[in-house]
This record gives sequence, C-alpha cells and structure tokens, in this order.
Amino acid sequence: MTTTKFILLLVFSLSAIVSVAQTKNLSKKQVQTDLQFLTKTLNEKSSYVYLNGFDFNKDVKNYLDKLTDATTLENFGLFIAKTIGKIGDRHSSVRDYEIRNSLFLPFVYAPQANKVLVLNRNTDKDLVRLNVKFPYLKEIDGTLIENFIQQIIPDELTAPKEAYFTKAVRQLRDIQKIYSVLNKSLPKEIKLTLSDSSFKNDTVLVVSPVGRKMRSGYWDDEFEKKFALLKDEDYNKEENVSPLFGLKDQIGYMQIPSMVSKEDAPLLFKKINSFMESIRNNSNALIVDVRSNGGGTRDITYELAKYFVHPDSIYMVNATKQRGPIPLPQEYEESLSSRNLFSYAALDKQEKKSATAFLKTFKPMYELDQKKYSEYYFGLLNGKKLAKQAFYYNKPVYILANEKSFSAASVFVAAFKAIPNIKIVGTTTDGSSGNSERFELPNSSIRLKISTMVSFQKDGKILDGFGTEPDIKIERDINQILWKSDTQLENLRNLIL
Repeated sequence: MTTTKFILLLVFSLSAIVSVAQTKNLSKKQVQTDLQFLTKTLNEKSSYVYLNGFDFNKDVKNYLDKLTDATTLENFGLFIAKTIGKIGDRHSSVRDYEIRNSLFLPFVYAPQANKVLVLNRNTDKDLVRLNVKFPYLKEIDGTLIENFIQQIIPDELTAPKEAYFTKAVRQLRDIQKIYSVLNKSLPKEIKLTLSDSSFKNDTVLVVSPVGRKMRSGYWDDEFEKKFALLKDEDYNKEENVSPLFGLKDQIGYMQIPSMVSKEDAPLLFKKINSFMESIRNNSNALIVDVRSNGGGTRDITYELAKYFVHPDSIYMVNATKQRGPIPLPQEYEESLSSRNLFSYAALDKQEKKSATAFLKTFKPMYELDQKKYSEYYFGLLNGKKLAKQAFYYNKPVYILANEKSFSAASVFVAAFKAIPNIKIVGTTTDGSSGNSERFELPNSSIRLKISTMVSFQKDGKILDGFGTEPDIKIERDINQILWKSDTQLENLRNLIL
C-alpha cells in the first residue's frame, strides 16, 4: 500500500470513528446507570453541590421522566453540561460528547462594556467596525442580544457577569452549536439587527451561515494571541521570556501569561528574580500583568510575594475547606499543602495568632457541614519567612487583571488584594479555585471534572462565581478592541505618572 493511500485510509477511518461518536445512541437503561453514577459521585465528592440552592436531582428526574427510550450522546452530554453548570463549580467541565459545529456566523464579535461590537477585516486584514453608523449587535432573529447570550453557554452560567459576557460574545460565531444548545433548527438565513450607540436606530442585515473555510477567528486581545499556543515548558526559552519584562519611565512591567510551575519553567523564575533586582533602585512603581492568564500553579504567587509582603507582616491569602473523609487522609493533606494551604495545627506561633484574629471577623458566605468538609486550611503570606529569600519592594505595585484571569491567576489577584502598596486594576476576574477530581461515566464515556474544595476569599465570598473586583476599574476602549493600542496598559501608566 502506498503512503498516500494509507494516509487517505487513516483519514477516512478517523472520520468514520468521529461520525459514529457523534451519532451514538444511548438506551434509557444506559442513561439511568450513568446518572446514578453521576449522582453518587456529586453527592460524595463535589464541594459546591447544593451550596447555591440548586438541586440537580430535580433536573435528573425531569430528564428521565421525559426520556421515552433512547437518546443521542449529544443530547445527553448537553443535559449534563447544563446541569453541572448550575451548581456553581467554575472548575467543572464536561467532555467527550460532540455538538455539531460546522456552520458559523460571518464576522467577528467583540465585547465592549455591555455591548456586542460586530467587526470585519479590511483588505489589509485589519479589524474594523462592520458598520460605523450601526456598530452594535442588538438582536439575533428577533431575540434581544442580552437575552440571547444568556442561553448559549449553559455550562458557564455561574461565571462572574463580565466573564460570562466575554465568553458568550466570543461564542456567537459558532451559530450551529448555539442552535443545538437552544434545541432549535438552524435556519438557512439569520437576521442580525444592528444598532447605534443609543440602541434607538437600527438596520437589519440578513446573513447565511458559512462553512469552516469562510469563518472568522474568535476575537481576543492582541496581547494574548501570541501566547495562545505556548506550553508551560516554552516559558523556559529566552525568546519567549525576555519580552515579558521591561522598564519605561521608571515604571517596571512584568507580564505573566500563564501561572507556570517552577519545575517546568526555571528560566522564567530566574528572570523574575533578576528583573526585581534590576528595578530595585531605579523604578518608582511596578505593573504585574495577569490579564487573560488562564491559571496553572501558585508558584509565581509565592515567588513574587517575597518582594511584595513586608517582613513584619503576615497576611491571609484565603481560607479553604476540603470535601472528603474526616479527618482528612494524608493524600488530601498533601494535595492541599502543594497549594500552600495548611491546617491550623501546621502553622507556627505567629501564623496561628494571625489565623485566630482572622477567624474572629471572618464571615463566610456558606456555613459548611463539619461532617462532610474539613477544618479550615489557610493560605498565608508570612513576611518574615519570605524576607529570607529576597527583599521588600517598598514601592507601589499595580496588578493588571481582566475577566479572563482564571483559576490560579484569579487566586494570585485575590491573594494580593488589600495588601498595602498593592492595587488591583482592570476588570473583575473569573474567580476559581477547586482542587479538581476527574471521572468518566461508564456507558457514555463522558468525562467530567469537579471541584472538591471550597475556597473563600478574605471578605468571605467564594472565588467561584464572584471573582475579585479591581480597586481601579479600567475597561478596554475601541482602540484596544481594534488592536490599535493596549489602552488599559497605557491608561494605567498615565495614572501612575
């Protein structure tokens, strides 16, 4: 067999496998078995189940009552995604079920405050407003855009408002997938109502969905696109690391696109320390940029804490409770300690004093069942211990974040919130901290990830669904959306100067 024929045969075989997966049917008995497994797992391990008042058991019962015989993998997967999305676990995910996604709305869709900006590319491939007079999307097929987007990513329903909006606007392109989620047939033509900034004057544009070759890319900030394909180990390469640091007008700048581990990217950590040393005496302020940082580990948080926390101070980062057997087995303790989270007994004398004082005024938004959740595990920044590793940078620090700062990046922002000399700037983060566990349903082979830890911020709110609000709010403007400038960063620099 020739190489070409072998490749073609392989392609056709893979296509057949995908096709079978997309059309796989599940009997009612198989669905019942999977849902029994899911229910048992959530009730035994999920840290967020029932906390926000949502009872997933009712949704499961209604689904089974309406299921007459068999259903498709797509239908079942969508049901699970919608159900899990209501629990409030921002670290949860549902994978390995297919949703048809081969037809797309033309144009590019970008968030601008609470509006949807419709963009296109000109002959030079630059982003421009599709219609300068009517730049905003008001309706899709007669449904107001604010109502339309609230339905299209059900697994993200409990995200902070700004995070959800950005995610939903980004997904508007994938119209066939959206109509599957909405359980509607995709029409051959779709009516887009465009409006001016007052939303009082409109124009109507009728478009046909386009195929993959004609689709536009998703909108993202320009600064994040160059990091989209980098892996953690790529931050151990000089050409990727050096551009992340700079000094201009005596303002230091450090961009952290991903919360990589020290083990994967020792060069990045070496650069962080050498850069801090280099700006120690010739800078007036420092900007740490974690916008669109999707998370990772807490290593960078503690690496920078040794410069940001005064040697005579101890600050609470967060307080967490782990779902599991009580008392917690050793493997749970080890998992928490890897996140720098420790029980009261594991703290030293001064740390215990700080934790005791914290608990006297701490008012968590949820009182958790002591039979199901551990005692509090504390994240602390102990200045005395940190000072042994570096020096205190006693100048203003500005942490620039946005609604795409997620997981360990959102923990980073929350950790330094309200610490003297530090201001959070930008927009509210997409908060999340979960200590996740993965499992697979026996019949459908749908893979799920759920959180097993509840993480409280210093103000008593959980991270998930709330995020951390900025001290200084700076939103994108039209120039940043069109990639003409990074105006959030420019405005922050002007504010510092």
